[in-house]
Order: sequence, then structure tokens, then C-alpha cells
Amino acid sequence: MFHRDEMKKARTGFKFGMGMRNDDAVEMQQMATGEFILEMRDARTGKLLHEFRRKNIITYDAGIQAARYFKDKAEPNFSANMLAVGTGATGALLSPDAPDPKQRKLNAEIARKAFTETVFRDSLGNAVAYPTNIVDFTCVFGEAEAVGPLNEMGILSTISANPSLLNPNPNTFPTRDVTVDLSLYDVQINYLTFAVVSKPSTAILTITWRLSF
Repeated sequence: MFHRDEMKKARTGFKFGMGMRNDDAVEMQQMATGEFILEMRDARTGKLLHEFRRKNIITYDAGIQAARYFKDKAEPNFSANMLAVGTGATGALLSPDAPDPKQRKLNAEIARKAFTETVFRDSLGNAVAYPTNIVDFTCVFGEAEAVGPLNEMGILSTISANPSLLNPNPNTFPTRDVTVDLSLYDVQINYLTFAVVSKPSTAILTITWRLSF
């Protein structure tokens, strides 16, 4: 089971900052890790249609967002609060281009939704009531939601709690202007590309992202 998988030991020395050097950004990537499990089931029968688990990347913007929280916990409207899915991964359908930490938004977002559950976990993967360095974010897309050939997704810290109100960063990959004021836009914290998963309107998609610091 996913939640019983052995977790890596905690790491320390997480670096943040607006003016990160390349080596600082790489160190940040190494200190924080992300992974997720995707599960799609038939809504009527409960039959498992698709399941896989992958590593994902922490974006460079995640470091800036973390620095905002450290400076003033009331300044960003939300923490990591939504999952966005899309159809815009570049490259081959079954082997898309690898995700890049410079990515600031999905290439072709088709749906986003607030997380239905967030929970801390210990080093054995057990849910606990006290803070740890491991947190799971779970999002469930119903039958009529996120229908299409999905091949990209990302965790967002949004300006609005309304998933229909989008405030995407104006930069389009590979552009990454570090002088852009992120307080004006939804911030993408994690990003992942994967081989196409076609979600029909008869299926329920459950995605759990795990971040370890």
C-alpha cells in the first residue's frame, strides 16, 4: 500500500530565496522531494482502471513561496491548496519531455480542484496528528471532472479559493523572469509530466501527492 511504503530519512538545510544561484536551486531540489500515486476507478463498479506512482520535481518558485511564508505567514492567501491537471506536456505521448523546475504553470490546464485531505505522516508512512517533515495532499476528481487525455499536473498555491478563477503566471516556459511579483499570480510548487492517461466521464480519479522535507 502507498501509505505503508518506507519513506526516506528527513533532510535538513532547506534553502530559500528570490535571488537563488543555480547551485542553491539544485540544493533546494535535493533537500525537498516529491512523489505521487494516481488511481483511477470505474465510478459504477469500483474496478481499478489505472494506477501508477512517480517522482515529481519541486519547482524553483516553491522556494520563493516558502520564503514568503517565512517572512509573513499571512501574506500569501493560501498554502499548497489545489491540484491542477492538463493536457499540454510536450514530447511523445507515451514518453513526454521530462518536467523542468523552471515551469511556472501547466501548458494546457483543463481542471483544478482543492485538496480534499492533507495529513502528516511519520517515517513509516502512518498518519499522525503532530507535525512531521512529510505531508500528503489528496485530491479527488469526480466523473464529470478533469475529463480528457491527461499528461501533466502540478500543485498550486492560488490567490483565490475559487478553482474557476485562474491567475496564471505570465511567463511561458522556458521563460522565467525572477523579477515577476508572484503575489499577483497562482504559484506552481510541483510539476510532473507523464504518459497520457485518458480519463472518461465514467471514472473517478484520486491523486495523492507526498512532499518530504
